[in-house]
Amino acid sequence: MNFEVNQDFIIMVIWGLLFLMFILKLFQSIRLVPTKSAYVVERLGKYHCTLDAGFHALIPFVDKVAYIHDLKEETINVPPQECFSCDEVKVEVDGVIYMSVIDPVKASYGITDYRYAAIQLAQTTTRSVIGTLDLDRTFEERDVISAKVVEVLDQAGALWGIRVHRYEIKNITPPDTVKNAMEMQVNAERERRAVLAKSEGDKQSRINRSEGIKTEMINRSEGEMQKRINEAEGKAEEILTLSKATAESIERLAEVISAPGGQNALRMQLGEQYFRQFAALSQEGNRVILPGNIMDFEQWLTHIDLQKK
Repeated sequence: MNFEVNQDFIIMVIWGLLFLMFILKLFQSIRLVPTKSAYVVERLGKYHCTLDAGFHALIPFVDKVAYIHDLKEETINVPPQECFSCDEVKVEVDGVIYMSVIDPVKASYGITDYRYAAIQLAQTTTRSVIGTLDLDRTFEERDVISAKVVEVLDQAGALWGIRVHRYEIKNITPPDTVKNAMEMQVNAERERRAVLAKSEGDKQSRINRSEGIKTEMINRSEGEMQKRINEAEGKAEEILTLSKATAESIERLAEVISAPGGQNALRMQLGEQYFRQFAALSQEGNRVILPGNIMDFEQWLTHIDLQKK
């Protein structure tokens, strides 16, 4: 009796488990695919379809979501690796890959792990490109290295269902000995530029100073020349004015002399000047020579040229 009860209980538990499994599978068959996602569905172990964003219902126990892919652009870090440059210098290089899945089917069945494959291909391509460059050029040709890695990954990505948008090198780290040598070289170059800049500054300063002295001398000479020109023009103008005034006075004097009574007036003026000169000569120590007949005024005028006074 107890055995039959236990058997019925076991059967009920089994049916209950089967029912719960069916309910679980039924809920699992209902899929809500988010935006920018893709679900790869297999039916009885074979690829059936790809579910885009939205609501989807699958057949329980028959359909299965085998792969889930995020279609958004993702970032993958490339671990540091040791590379040798063309001049046999070891450097450590790491980078970042920016890529996205464009074909979920190829990304599921074309490669086992497209992320790992992309990292390995990026590392091998980086090693091969750096091997063709000198150490100094590896720091300058980052764009060339990145472009080559992107080109190689795009060719492989066409089979893997991915697209590589860009590849960026994060660090190129040389050994400490090389780093110290490069720092010494940079310091020497900086000091050389400082000395060169100082010498150029001194040279330019001397040039500016000499240009200033030259300009000052030119300005002074031009000023002196202009001064002399102005003085000469002033003297010429003065002489011309005096000559004009003298000519006018002579003309007026001639007109006065030719007028009635002019000669008598002239003689009177000359006599007045003559006596004024005698008054000026009446100083101690001066010697005066007088004509024999001091009363003969005409004789004075003959022997003494007062017209120059």
